Amino acid sequence: MPKDLLLEIGTEEVPAHAMPGILQEIKVNTEKALKELRLEYKEIRTLGTPRRMTLYVEGLSERQPDISSERRGPSVQVAFDADGNPTKACEGFARGQKLEAKDLVTKDGYVYAMVHEKGQETAKLMEKMLPELICGLGFPNNMRWRDLEFKFIRPLRWIVALYDDAVISFEVAEVKSGRSSRGHRFLGDESFEIARASEYEAACEKQFIIVDPERRQAMIKEQIEKVAIENGGKVEISADLLEEVNYLVEYPTALCGHFEEKYLELPPEAVITPMRDHQRYFPVKDKDGKLMPLFITVRNGGSEYLEIVQHGNERVLRARLADAQFFFDEDRKKSLEQHLEKTKTVVFQEGLGTIFDKSGRLVELAELISDKIGASADDKKKAMRAAKLAKADLVTGMVTEFTELQGTMGRSYALLDGEDEEVAQAIDEHYMPRFAGDAEPKTVAGRIVSLADKIDNIVATFSRGLIPTGSQDPFALRRQALGLVRMLIDEKISVKLSDIVEKSMDQFKLEGDARQKMQQDVADFIRLRLKNVFEEENIPYDVADAVLSDTDDVYAVFCRAQAVSKELSSQDLTTVIQAFVRAGNIAKKADSTKIDEAFFENDAETALYQAFTSAEGSVESLIEGQDYVGAIDALKDLAQPIDSFFDAVMVMAEDEKVRNNRLGLLKSINDLICKVADFSKIVLKK
Repeated sequence: MPKDLLLEIGTEEVPAHAMPGILQEIKVNTEKALKELRLEYKEIRTLGTPRRMTLYVEGLSERQPDISSERRGPSVQVAFDADGNPTKACEGFARGQKLEAKDLVTKDGYVYAMVHEKGQETAKLMEKMLPELICGLGFPNNMRWRDLEFKFIRPLRWIVALYDDAVISFEVAEVKSGRSSRGHRFLGDESFEIARASEYEAACEKQFIIVDPERRQAMIKEQIEKVAIENGGKVEISADLLEEVNYLVEYPTALCGHFEEKYLELPPEAVITPMRDHQRYFPVKDKDGKLMPLFITVRNGGSEYLEIVQHGNERVLRARLADAQFFFDEDRKKSLEQHLEKTKTVVFQEGLGTIFDKSGRLVELAELISDKIGASADDKKKAMRAAKLAKADLVTGMVTEFTELQGTMGRSYALLDGEDEEVAQAIDEHYMPRFAGDAEPKTVAGRIVSLADKIDNIVATFSRGLIPTGSQDPFALRRQALGLVRMLIDEKISVKLSDIVEKSMDQFKLEGDARQKMQQDVADFIRLRLKNVFEEENIPYDVADAVLSDTDDVYAVFCRAQAVSKELSSQDLTTVIQAFVRAGNIAKKADSTKIDEAFFENDAETALYQAFTSAEGSVESLIEGQDYVGAIDALKDLAQPIDSFFDAVMVMAEDEKVRNNRLGLLKSINDLICKVADFSKIVLKK
């Protein structure tokens, strides 16, 4: 009869950010282990609080199923001698299967061992699997304690291991498994016993532990929303903060605190950041979306003495906000532009000048990008102004104290200085997207400066030989490049990155072979990010390969991939692609695209040349307008003339001029086709 399995790993408090990943790893590793052990189950759940990681397997079968299998051994000729006696090879095979040679059977010219393996009991198997599961967990940071060699994210304190009501006995790091768990650190018992696995959650709740993280998070959300309403406001909940708070408490109780209204005169971010990012408080806003002098926090405990807890939290936040007020007042003694002078003392990267130098480079890049994308004179002016001021807030007191506010305070200070609203917005937006799923710049100026900043960071870091490898990416260049790619695609910005890289290399005074290598390294880096985007967009791998040879214009590459995917899914292009590939294969032997009609010897040559010249202008025009579906449709008209050409002429003619002329024609056609895609990479359906 199936029974429930419980494993609770008790520790000192685990960092909140690590818990979701740990619980997911426990679940994945358990699924894999149970599959290898051939054990059936109904459901695997992982539960957890700051002090416990719990595995709960519902309906785990009591034992492995028995299995019977045939294992083939040596051939009959090898297994037996001339007198029919088993050879050493035969006896060795039998011994390996824990059988006697006489127990082997012959079939199809071979000897077979018929092996019947009786399934083991689950409880016995768990004695080995559960400690291996604990020891096999991986963490970004480990601890060692006492003189033990064992390492874990935090010291182990207790282990509960039950199969229904029976203890699974084992030991890890001198901690023996049992049925004793520990209650809430302040409200529960120092230890309590769990009678059987199915009673685990109820037993924990009696000890003031809500062990199910989904239920606990729902409680937190419900409580903070209710408290906000009771105080006449609406709580601002961010998913990441809610998740973090969830793994900071075992028994949540929300409460509301207050701070002085004078702090509302600060930019909202200057109040929200120390509140949310430093104290893990939820801000509260009124019906108009304006910040109220309130905050909501979640206590790890019950409702007793909440006024004392409230008072303590208010004191902590008051000190933080007083710091923010001081830094803000000091910063406002200068304009944002005046802060630029101090950036001359801050090194950007070793050997690459200061932040002030970087600001100058961004202005030049913003000017170039504005011209390349056809920005209006007004947008160009705003972009260049934003580029100049983009890094000025890095030396302000507010950003030095609260680094999360870079860009944000730049925007606020710019507005207070009377800068154009879009310039101020672009100062903030140039860091976007800051992380996966973050918003992209909304203003043209913001996109321009964002592109300039990311290219400058990539070229600067690559020039030092610090190209990300493996998991190492200390400057977050992969994230920046992916954000760059996403922005170009989503905002439909068509620009040649090589032109911007060229300008950036001029700024860093790269010369000789280093310039060509830099262009190649940046192109390869962008290509990998584009490939990731294609996977997310479900673009087939062969289509990706067909368009990724040239990634200079990211948006154009994406459009080409979409067009090829659409055409391949909507119709059979087999004969067309075969013609394209045939022409491309022979075209590899050509040295030039020079064509002279005087050397045509066959009507098929003339017909193909006329089809090419007719298609060329149309295809080029469609590509310029980024109508790649239309370009493919125009290119399809070349398939039949290509086939007729190969049927009628020998390309590699003895006459060198005729041969080169035919090769030049095919190369011209292939070059035109490859402006859309290299169709030789497309995997044709059989």
